[in-house]
Amino acid sequence: MNLSILGDRYNYVIVGSSLSLDLKSLKQKREEFWTKEPVYKAIYDRLIKQGYHLIGTIGAVKRCHWTKEAVLRHRFCYKCLWYGIESHRCIQMTPVVAWCWNRCLHCWRIQPEDIGMHWDDTRPPIIDDPEVLVEESIITHRQIMAGYKGNPRADQKMVEEAMNPRHAAISLTGEPLLYPRLSELIEEYHKRGLTTFLVTHGTRPDVLKNLEKEPSQLYISFESWSRESYEYFNRPLVPRAWELFQETIDYVRSFKSPVVFRITVVAGFNDHDEALRTFAKYIERGYPHYVEVKAYMFIGGSRSRLTKSNMPSHREIREVAGKLSDLTGYRVLSESIPSRIVLLSRLEKPIRHGRGCPEGVEHPEKYTPVITEEYEEIESA
Repeated sequence: MNLSILGDRYNYVIVGSSLSLDLKSLKQKREEFWTKEPVYKAIYDRLIKQGYHLIGTIGAVKRCHWTKEAVLRHRFCYKCLWYGIESHRCIQMTPVVAWCWNRCLHCWRIQPEDIGMHWDDTRPPIIDDPEVLVEESIITHRQIMAGYKGNPRADQKMVEEAMNPRHAAISLTGEPLLYPRLSELIEEYHKRGLTTFLVTHGTRPDVLKNLEKEPSQLYISFESWSRESYEYFNRPLVPRAWELFQETIDYVRSFKSPVVFRITVVAGFNDHDEALRTFAKYIERGYPHYVEVKAYMFIGGSRSRLTKSNMPSHREIREVAGKLSDLTGYRVLSESIPSRIVLLSRLEKPIRHGRGCPEGVEHPEKYTPVITEEYEEIESA
């Protein structure tokens, strides 16, 4: 998948693909959309300021903190340690950057209240071509990583490897299940030799049931334990969102690919026994391969809705994970201190989707995490 430049600097083709992108025309179309209404211009300006790179028309890519850490300091994401994902070759993307069926209090997604303007964030106004999104995401990732070429602090072998990404995290921001051509998007990545992790808040079980192509791994992310807590914290924008989430919990038991339940722990909200007992019941119903217990991070738009005291310490995450392990029988397999996350599983060890980190989870004693904040650059912005 080498990048070739055809004629002017805006025309690219990825070897192995039948599509040639005219990036100049794509950029023009994108700018026309994001400047046609004041609300879209406000969203666009905020996205650019926060380091997002728009792809297609309403998709986006953003360099992950761990992508930079991998090439500069040989520090790796927990997905690298546990699931074999190479941090420097991972694309963090979304097909719908500003649309979701929830306005969760802890989310860093741009929400209407953040900019004092309204838009319908339940229905994406444009459906980008999946092949365009895939190819432009790869191009954008390469352009981002090319910035490390010649940097004496960067591992140049890893920078060169990063030119050929091997994984796409379909998450970043927004709800990817609102993208109607999701199966095609996943298939396009797989055709190019990339694995995919899909993250959802679980309000579209219909989409999951009708996926013709499953992702390499599916994440169901949740925080609430009751209808009342869901209405308060996740702030659904559509009727029956709570029921739809419950339907998703039950459906994923039949999902063929590995499933992860990611529980975002918010101190003072869902770290009590009632919530944990209900989460244990979710785990019994959905029977996921893994449970990731992760701390809420005080970043982005959530800083206007929550406080820093809502961000648990890693010690607190360990305690919550230990209680869930006792309630479910899932074993504690590993942890990542910088990310404030603990991995529980019903498996003996995680299924790996690539070569991962130099040592990986098989030799955790050789990986000494540096206790620095994963989101330090966002927090200090």
